[in-house]
Amino acid sequence: MLERPRPAEYAPYYAQYIDKIRAGDIREILDAQHRETQALLASLGETKGDYRYAPGKWSLKQVIGHLCDTERVFAYRALVFARNDSSPLPSMEQDDYMVAANFEGRTLRSVAEEFASIRAATLSLFRSIEGDMWLRQGTANNVQFTVRAMPYIIGGHELHHMGVVRERYLG
Repeated sequence: MLERPRPAEYAPYYAQYIDKIRAGDIREILDAQHRETQALLASLGETKGDYRYAPGKWSLKQVIGHLCDTERVFAYRALVFARNDSSPLPSMEQDDYMVAANFEGRTLRSVAEEFASIRAATLSLFRSIEGDMWLRQGTANNVQFTVRAMPYIIGGHELHHMGVVRERYLG
């Protein structure tokens, strides 16, 4: 079982996500999240995809699209660090990504399917990482991270946003 990352293994901002992850095998937790989120999204009609709980807030499709983008970025970071690539990686400005994306022009189903395929790829990557590879480090946004911080950030980030979805989009 993969040990939870220590605070020195990620930027302090990400503690809010890492702290949301319960004890257990992070790969199994991510797999269970995947099934739960996909079941929830499959139960929603297309009209729900354009819902915004307040003016200026993202639509449900945009929230799921944001999860897609963010998971891709953090899985890529894990790959780079696991392969001992010392190239510093840039930050991810979520609002710039959202402006450049076209989640609004897509169906909720297509965005949900994209998220499912991304999570499957992420799980495949994390299942291929072993032993000391988890402790390898790299730099993103001028901060040192370990590989093992990435699945915890990904999982906690999804928990955060799906909590908002349940509370403000479906509640």
